[in-house]
Amino acid sequence: MDLRVLQYFLAVAREQSITAAAESLHLSQPTLSTQLKALEEELGKQLLIRGSRGSRKVVLTEEGMILRKRAEEILDLVRKTENEISLSNDVIAGDVCIGTGESNIIRIFAQTARQLQQKYPDIHYHISSGNADFVMDQLDKGLIDFGLLYDSVDMSKYDTLKVPLKDVWGVLMRRDSPLADREAVRPEDLWDKPLIVSHQANARRVLSDWLKRDLSGLNVVATYNLVLNASILTDEGFGYTICYDKLLDIVKSESLCFRPLTPALKAEATIVWKKYQVFSRASEAFLRQLQKNFSRFDSPSLST
Repeated sequence: MDLRVLQYFLAVAREQSITAAAESLHLSQPTLSTQLKALEEELGKQLLIRGSRGSRKVVLTEEGMILRKRAEEILDLVRKTENEISLSNDVIAGDVCIGTGESNIIRIFAQTARQLQQKYPDIHYHISSGNADFVMDQLDKGLIDFGLLYDSVDMSKYDTLKVPLKDVWGVLMRRDSPLADREAVRPEDLWDKPLIVSHQANARRVLSDWLKRDLSGLNVVATYNLVLNASILTDEGFGYTICYDKLLDIVKSESLCFRPLTPALKAEATIVWKKYQVFSRASEAFLRQLQKNFSRFDSPSLST
């Protein structure tokens, strides 16, 4: 499969028109049509549904949508590889790609990047946010260098670095709610409340254990992937959001507050990368700095 033809296919998918894609690619329309037809014949699947003569719009088939996703991943990986290989051996520069969910632990990445910035100004960082499945998928495909995970890790596939910070679970609520007067929230305080919880399976299992109730038996009014969206639901009085501390600047909020859980519930995170990974010089420098920081973590400079 020719990478150039994949770029042609993505242009058509973007423009939803062979004619418009041909213009953007500086190709003739017949030449582009021939290339796309050859690609379909190579794969043995129809990728595009061409419009009638009066309509130039094309629509991706199911197989076309699959190819679009994979082609984007392939070309991203090719660009990343070309950037790494093209760098001079005596220069530490390039991209460091990190996949993570929402966590205050990202502050450690930011501090590490800042420490490297003056010495290696040509290192650039790319953060992809998503749940654990997203992070693992990106890691396995080589699209990111490091992942931040809370789930158990397959040690036969990945190397790990334990994060010396823990996220604290608690409840985000309106300041005028009945539980706002508490210093901490107990499981029974939430049994009859409308709850907004993470839709990640691991988080739901942890919360069910702490609540001493299966979430399916409680009043879960919404689930979230991004806590900012959940906070808006809470701010509107829709429910109580169970989430990690320090994800939002609650101190400055006039309407919201955060109360930790009791008994205390904390989440341990791990930085993971593929075993036998061949890192770029930029990624090696970033990992070395992380390890150095973790070895002296009591230093006030890494306080959160």
